[in-house]
Order: sequence, then C-alpha cells, then structure tokens
Amino acid sequence: MSLTTYHALTRAPDRGAPLVFAFHGTGGDEHQFFDLTRQLRPDAGVVSPRGDVSEGGAARFFRRTGEGVYDMDDLAGRTERMAEFVAAHKAAHPGAPVYGFGYSNGANILASVVMARPDLFDRVGLLHPLIPWTPAPVKLTGRSMLITAGRRDPICPWPLSEALIDWAENQGATVTTHIHDGGHELRPAEVDALSALLSN
Repeated sequence: MSLTTYHALTRAPDRGAPLVFAFHGTGGDEHQFFDLTRQLRPDAGVVSPRGDVSEGGAARFFRRTGEGVYDMDDLAGRTERMAEFVAAHKAAHPGAPVYGFGYSNGANILASVVMARPDLFDRVGLLHPLIPWTPAPVKLTGRSMLITAGRRDPICPWPLSEALIDWAENQGATVTTHIHDGGHELRPAEVDALSALLSN
C-alpha cells in the first residue's frame, strides 16, 4: 500500500473528524472538489486524487472504449490500485471514519471500489454514476449511500441509475437519493444532499 500512488491534494482530519476522499469527473483534476469538501466539512481530512488515465488529455480513473463502454480488465486493475491507495490513507488515520464521494467518472471508480472492498468506506456519495454491469452482492449494512441522477442524463441513462439504487438498497445500505429532471449537470440541491451526507 502506498500513500503516493496517485498525485493528490491532501489535508489531515481534525481530531474526531472524518477522512473524505473526493473523486473528480472526466477532465477534472485534484482541485475540482478539494475546496468544496473543505467548505462542506471544514474539520474533515481530504484526499483528492488525480486520475492517472488520459483520454485525449482529459484525466480519468480508468479506460473506456466508448461512451458507457468500459475496459473491464482495466477497471478491475485500477479498482484494486485505488482500493490499496484508500486503505493506505485509512491506515494512516486510525479511528477516523472514512467517507467518499465522486462525480461521473469519479463516482464510477468509487462505486467499483465499494463493490470490491465494502469495508473501506462508511459513507459514500455517488453523483451521476454509470454502472453498466450487474454488480455482485456485497454486504453494505451500516453504510450510508447517497445516489444522485438526472432523469434526462444522456451519459447515465435513468434505468441504470434506478438499477444501482435498487442494488444498493438490496445490499443493506441506507440509501438517500436526489433525482432531478435534467441531464448530467450537478445541481445545487445535489450539493446540499452531499453536505448532509458529510455532516455529523
């Protein structure tokens, strides 16, 4: 396990505060959600990594061959790599609750990590995720999960978002949702829902 697998902006948590991982969307970087996380939860530690896959110069966390078509072998390897990175930071702050959130591609890598290692995160925010496969069962009892989506999202079709919500509930997670009638944009009410997730 390595704390430096990814280039990341980091801040240590205050005593008793959570450690929050923030995952950017395609074309974002480690700055995209770092300041937002600090605003929403000033006492929290933050780990905001930069994706190490380039798609036409845009940073991502895993490869794809088309819109919504993932390189599943690459995703599996990078999920393991990210899980080890998260575990290393978690070990560096024993006792701190571990939260994570991501938008779009960042939500997808976070969801994949949760599916592979459900023990790593206590609370998870998936903002406009796209999971185009049927996840295997895992135990998410005691975990809190926020899932947001747009019913007219051209990148993340609503039926797949709905299927992910059903899956998370069936795994025992306490699921909250924010669904709007728009597309892939992140709306203020979603940020409010994320703030509630990260709060005490």
